Amino acid sequence: MEAVVQEKAESAVAATTLSPPEGNTTFIDGITWCVAHAGVSQIDLQNALDWACGLGMADCRPIRDGGPCYEPDNLVSHASYAFNNYYQQNGNSDIACNFGGTAILTKNDPSYGKCNYVAPGSVSSSAASLFKNSQSFVWGNLAGILLLLFYLGR
Repeated sequence: MEAVVQEKAESAVAATTLSPPEGNTTFIDGITWCVAHAGVSQIDLQNALDWACGLGMADCRPIRDGGPCYEPDNLVSHASYAFNNYYQQNGNSDIACNFGGTAILTKNDPSYGKCNYVAPGSVSSSAASLFKNSQSFVWGNLAGILLLLFYLGR
């Protein structure tokens, strides 16, 4: 029995796999957007939207009344815009498109009419510099994500 184990160990060849950094899916298969998952609870979706536009610091001005992404005026549409804005500003990583399980990634650009969903590289330079220059923002976001996950997990 011992000889068989030894034989297998000697003949084993390590397989090298190349994979992207954990949590980053942007570069696997092109550009991705983060949108609301239409099949989730409206309460969970509203809580996630409130967090994204509050502690998450997503730019939610376009989904306010009169904004280019206000119509259609429904929760899934507004949450999709906010989730994607947060996702693009925070490195296009899986964790930045979770929102307690209320969001999913898509390769289909959700932009429509005058409503333009940001894509990688199109976040404004002022927003990008805010994120790059503020360590407290990163820690605040991490704390906010953990708080949201705790709240949604109850």
